[in-house]
Amino acid sequence: AVYECLRGGLDFTKDDENVNSQPFMRWRDRFLFCAEAIYKAQAETGEIKGHYLNATAGTSEEMIKRAVCARELGVPIVMHDYLTGGFTANTSLAHYCRDNGLLLHIHRAMHAVIDRQRNH
Repeated sequence: AVYECLRGGLDFTKDDENVNSQPFMRWRDRFLFCAEAIYKAQAETGEIKGHYLNATAGTSEEMIKRAVCARELGVPIVMHDYLTGGFTANTSLAHYCRDNGLLLHIHRAMHAVIDRQRNH
């Protein structure tokens, strides 16, 4: 789907916020597949394309590992679900991205649950 969307005219696509840690969503395979789709669409269209790779994980160390993989693949945008991942983890990932030339997209997954709760 990433390739079809990028080839069809979109400039960017993104991982869903829920594909960060499920056993059937192997992050490394997904990162490789998306990188291939980006490069193929760019070669065919002559346009710059991008994809937001969800690096959210259970630990800060695992998130950094995913961001390193994205950088090595040449995909310069990673995404983090800051409420589910945690504020400290978000800061660690933000520092890594800033120091290594990656763009960081902060997703607000779970935000609506908090906003809709009137008694908190």
